[in-house]
Amino acid sequence: MVEMEKAICQNVTSQRLRRAIEGYSHNKTDEEKTRIEGLGGGFSYSRLGPTLFDETGAIRAEVSFADLAAHVYFTETGEPIPKMSKGKSPFLGVNSGVGIYLLYNGILGDKRANGGNVLTQKILKSLPSHDGPKVIYGTGCRLGSARLKREGIVFKQIPYAIKVS
Repeated sequence: MVEMEKAICQNVTSQRLRRAIEGYSHNKTDEEKTRIEGLGGGFSYSRLGPTLFDETGAIRAEVSFADLAAHVYFTETGEPIPKMSKGKSPFLGVNSGVGIYLLYNGILGDKRANGGNVLTQKILKSLPSHDGPKVIYGTGCRLGSARLKREGIVFKQIPYAIKVS
């Protein structure tokens, strides 16, 4: 559930969730109480941060590599990003045998605008290896379709190929 008001979240919504989870007593009459069993489960509080994309669909300038990587990995795989991949490598992890990579925001050490964000022969050689198919997200690709096929690479251009779901 999402609630914009902190007080409503703490004083109303959380109490309703607790009763649904743990159960509660209901007064049928003044003398008779009925126990409603809970459904089980749990919940936690989270705060939403700023959106990854602006109103035009572009990635916001202040979005960190780690935040975008977590989003890309989740939308690509349906799984949370592995703990080992918290923003220090363009290799985000492997899911079902497919290696997921993100070239964004100077992750390869090139801090120039778009530095290292374009898949070139040089960048491909510098990427952490993965024996198997790869999905590589980047701002552009200078490799031909035959080379991508031979290397087992599906290239996805950012921001266009990043799902917003």
